[in-house]
Order: sequence, then structure tokens, then C-alpha cells
Amino acid sequence: MQTNNLPTDELKKYGIVEPDNSFSKKLSAEDIQKFLQGYTIVADNEKNRATFQLVENNSRLNVVFLERDKNISSILAESKERIEYSEIKDLSKGNNQLDFEKKAFVFDKETNKVIEFDLIKNALELTAIIADKKDISELNRYKTELLKLKGFLQDKIDQYPEIAKEITNDLNIVSKEINTVNSISQLNPKQEKSDIELNVNDPDLYQDANREHEAEMKEEENREKSRGFRR
Repeated sequence: MQTNNLPTDELKKYGIVEPDNSFSKKLSAEDIQKFLQGYTIVADNEKNRATFQLVENNSRLNVVFLERDKNISSILAESKERIEYSEIKDLSKGNNQLDFEKKAFVFDKETNKVIEFDLIKNALELTAIIADKKDISELNRYKTELLKLKGFLQDKIDQYPEIAKEITNDLNIVSKEINTVNSISQLNPKQEKSDIELNVNDPDLYQDANREHEAEMKEEENREKSRGFRR
């Protein structure tokens, strides 16, 4: 791990390093260690987000500015009542790149913290968490957000064929999660109240749907390999 070639001036510019060359007091020792190992620092301010990451053997600071459709303070407050969804746009990317992400904010009662999930990168984990909420309304809201994301990705394929392969990868992930949600709903058509159990430890709804989901993923991978496609 290189620390003697840090871009100190840039780090000072964004308040990560103090004028005396020490790291900001806002960062814990663990935060600093992870940052030096390549982890990303995220700074949120209402609708704005900035991410900071050291690259090229810690010699350059990569800064990305993003814009959210909702204030982070509102998202955090409302996520304590139900899962909140937000769209975020990368302001540094051009039109021929994927500049859009959809996030879910889930309140963890055990840690009293709100956890952010990406609907594509964290798809399997997020679906499992929402299924285990035992709330059909949350499941339906999740499906609505997945359908919106699917429509967006389909439009992107038509607009930007030069990145169609990358978009298709994401589209396949979203489609599979929609199928999983549909399977859960079909297995439990009369579920209406949030207190009806959906226990993942029994031979239950989510396990059945997840097995079907995994089988679909393997089948898709085999099809992709047969036509020389790599994810």
C-alpha cells in the first residue's frame, strides 16, 4: 500500500486531509485504512453525492459527482416506515454510458441503521430481504420499481447500441428478479396482510422461488456460454 505519493493537494481540497497533512477527524482509523486500500468514501448532502477513491497505486484521486432525485434526509427519515427507493444520476458520464442507478434504502432495526442497496448490484440480497419482510405491499412496491428499471434499460438499449452488451447484462438481472417476485406472489396469492409469515427457514415461499431463480440463472449462463458470451 503506497502512502508516500498521495495526491495531498486534492485530498485537502475536498476536506479529506487537513492543512497539517493529517486525515480529517470525521474519518475513523478504519475509514482511513480502507480508503488507502482502495475503498470509496461517500459524501451525501441533500440531493448531491460525491464519491472519492484513490487509484493508480494511490497516486490519483478519482472524484465522481452524482445527483439524487430526493433529499437524503427525507429518504433516511421515511425509510424507517417503509423501504424507500431513489434514483441517482452520474453527472460525470456522457450520454453513451450508463449514468443511472436505482437504490433501495432499508432500515435495519437490529443496528438502527439505514442500509443502501443497488437494485442491480445487490439484486439477490435485496430480493431475499424484501421477501423476508413478510409484507405483500412491500413486495409489490419492489416489483413496481424493478419494472420501471427494466423499462429504462430497454430504452437505453435502443438509444445506445454501442453499450448494448453491458445494458443486456443488467437487464437480465432485473428480469430474473421480477420472475422471482412473481413466483413468490403466485405461491402466496391470498397474502394481503403484513403479519402473514414468509419464513425463509421453512420449506417456504422464498426458498422455492429462489431455487427456481437459481435454475434460471444457470440456464441463462449455459445459453450465454454456448454463444460465446461472457458476463
